[in-house]
Amino acid sequence: MNKAIILAGGQGKRMKAPIPKPMFRVLGEPMLEWVLGACEEAGLEKICVITGYEAEQIKAYLGDRCETAFQAERLGTGHAVMQAIPFLEADAEGNTLVLCGDAPFIDCATIRDSLERHIQEENAVTVITANVAQPFGYGRILRTDSGIAGIVEEKDATEEQRRITEINSGCYWFRTADLIELLGLIKNDNAQKEYYLTDTIAIALKTGRRAGAFCSANPDVVLGANDRKGLLALNDAARMAVLNRHMENGVGFVCTDGIIIERGVKIGAGTEILPNTILRGTTEIGENCVIGPNCVIENTAIGDNVELNTVQSYDSRIDAGVKMGPFVHIRPDSHICSGAKIGDFVEIKNTEIGEDTMVAHLAYLGDSDIGRKVNIGCGCVTVNFDGIRKSRCEIGDHAFVGCNNNLIAPVRLGKYSYTAAGATITADVPDYALAIDRGTLHIKEGYTLRKFAKSPKKDDSK
Repeated sequence: MNKAIILAGGQGKRMKAPIPKPMFRVLGEPMLEWVLGACEEAGLEKICVITGYEAEQIKAYLGDRCETAFQAERLGTGHAVMQAIPFLEADAEGNTLVLCGDAPFIDCATIRDSLERHIQEENAVTVITANVAQPFGYGRILRTDSGIAGIVEEKDATEEQRRITEINSGCYWFRTADLIELLGLIKNDNAQKEYYLTDTIAIALKTGRRAGAFCSANPDVVLGANDRKGLLALNDAARMAVLNRHMENGVGFVCTDGIIIERGVKIGAGTEILPNTILRGTTEIGENCVIGPNCVIENTAIGDNVELNTVQSYDSRIDAGVKMGPFVHIRPDSHICSGAKIGDFVEIKNTEIGEDTMVAHLAYLGDSDIGRKVNIGCGCVTVNFDGIRKSRCEIGDHAFVGCNNNLIAPVRLGKYSYTAAGATITADVPDYALAIDRGTLHIKEGYTLRKFAKSPKKDDSK
């Protein structure tokens, strides 16, 4: 069995926030999620996450997804892996990948290809490495004709060794049985009194085992973050990698300022994403759309040829040919059918808007079912909450709802029905009917003359 141990016990003091470092987010997902996802995609059958600082946060996030082991004291990477010895001993056959929960860019291809090399060369340990242009601060890989001689840290390297550009990623494949034995041989006779996982390489070579190195084609596998600046760099790298992937697939960007697209988002060819647009979660966008500027779209399915300008949409569905904006808020469980037009300052919640329906401006439509080719007048509100329960409104096909209407749910407007401006509708309106609610108009003549006569005189010339 091939499995993984993810080291996720770090505090990240320089982040200055009370959460474990692997839980800081890159493109909206914890760094730990990136690492877990790569392991799962690579088909690793069992995963154990080593927790430490604020362990309950990580355990709550993971749920039953994988095993955990707790490192009560942070005494080095080797000591962290020691906490997983029962996990290793439960099945000592096969191989174990050890990797860092705060180095998010490990990828499935690197995991699979390095395992293949590890098995092919019959290594006790295989270090995953990368070549980088600026290796300062990283451990350098010392190679021999038959494998790897060791890893030398920057502070201990000679001038010649510092010129080596192949560096340690912090990820290692071990034969599981060898890892168990090597962990028992690590010593903490160093200045920090810590147990270092890198010492297993020298021990393996000294005890006649073979150690190797696999150089990943992805130089970003080495990237991590120790502070907020480093976290920003990770986000920038991830953001541009996602944008480049979409451009390769035919998505257009006139400018990438303020555009953030999370990894799970899908976008069709010919669609253009305008500045200051954020696309999150499981959002899927069709072809030949224009999204933005200033949109936030989360977990929303969008059809072809949709135009959204300054729209926020959450957990909803927008069909083909819809035009919206500016300043539209689509709240969860809404469905905007094809051809609908939603204008400025409109909020829609848990509502279906029928095909070719017009909601021009200044309306709130909540908990409603609205038919085809309906016209919703300016200032219309579906009054869906009576202080105790939510109720629904139904508006039939081709209905015309006048300006400044209040529809007091539950109420139904029939097909081709009309409501007059200023109406408060408290009863169902039949098909083809007109509902008028005017009340009595009272006019008091001379009112303002009397009002001004009682007020101090003002100089209107100013």
